[in-house]
Amino acid sequence: MNVSKKNIIYFFIVIIIAYFLASYQLPYYIQRPGNADELDPIVEVENGTESEGQMHLVTVSGLQATPIQYVWAKIFPHNEILPIEEVFPEGLDQDDYMHAQLQLMENSQEASTVAAYQAAGEEITIDYRGVYVVSVIEGMPAEGKLEPGDVIVAVDGQKVEKSEDLTEYVNTKEEGDTIVIDYIRENDELTVELGLESFDETNEKRGIGISLVTDREVDIERPVEFSSGSIGGPSAGLMFALEIYDQLTEEDLTRGYNISGTGEIDYEGNIHPVGGVDKKIVAADRSGVDVFFALYDQGETGSNYEVAKKAAEEIDTEMEIVPVDNLDDALSYLKNLQPK
Repeated sequence: MNVSKKNIIYFFIVIIIAYFLASYQLPYYIQRPGNADELDPIVEVENGTESEGQMHLVTVSGLQATPIQYVWAKIFPHNEILPIEEVFPEGLDQDDYMHAQLQLMENSQEASTVAAYQAAGEEITIDYRGVYVVSVIEGMPAEGKLEPGDVIVAVDGQKVEKSEDLTEYVNTKEEGDTIVIDYIRENDELTVELGLESFDETNEKRGIGISLVTDREVDIERPVEFSSGSIGGPSAGLMFALEIYDQLTEEDLTRGYNISGTGEIDYEGNIHPVGGVDKKIVAADRSGVDVFFALYDQGETGSNYEVAKKAAEEIDTEMEIVPVDNLDDALSYLKNLQPK
């Protein structure tokens, strides 16, 4: 067979185009349905009980778009294309972002443990030790002054035990005001004075440009271990709490069903909104989930529950979408559920 120079050139052009379409990274991020993983292998309470059904952690899959993936996401439903800067905040690279997400997951696991143990009537004590700096945003006042790993213990002389202590205090201030931060770095007690700047287009939010997690020491009689691997973010909090409660108590909370849901949970058991709910509905349905919990948010327009109901109708699932505002709502629903 004769292979002309022209054919060779065409061949290499095709290879280059194919490589570009498959691997060149565009400034967009694609989010799509992930998995609904059983929580039994992920959460283990010491001497925990077993259930007939399963609790499921549901995720959203994400990746930076290539040209082929971008077109694919445009064609198929439940794929969302976002500008890359909406996913990775300015001043944070992807490694910093993932580290922050894993910190949020760790904080979520602790919050779900506290909420579940308290709901189950188990003995638990909490020692607050300040708040960790998780990341510092480029161009904001804290840049070059605070570092990830610093532990903030006071603001303007007032003790800081939880991240909410600092954020709520800052919200009482105006742009241009200064605050004095006492913090610990490698066992050294340090102080820095920082101004407050707006960090959104409406100028309604102000701060020094850091993200935080609360440093708590939680002491429980029956230890719980998590094996969540590289899964990040706070949105599994509700399901962690339900799984922990189920293992702590003799009663089979699942009633033989496959249970899933999404929502960040705080130490008091309140549920907070999360993103990607429509994609999580798809992932849960694909895994045969029977019941899905979503934040009702007191009936607010655009709540996670509203998004979940719409997605469920679009895919015509038989999965029951249940509105909840706190852990007690979810526990009450499951305790009154007829066994499968």
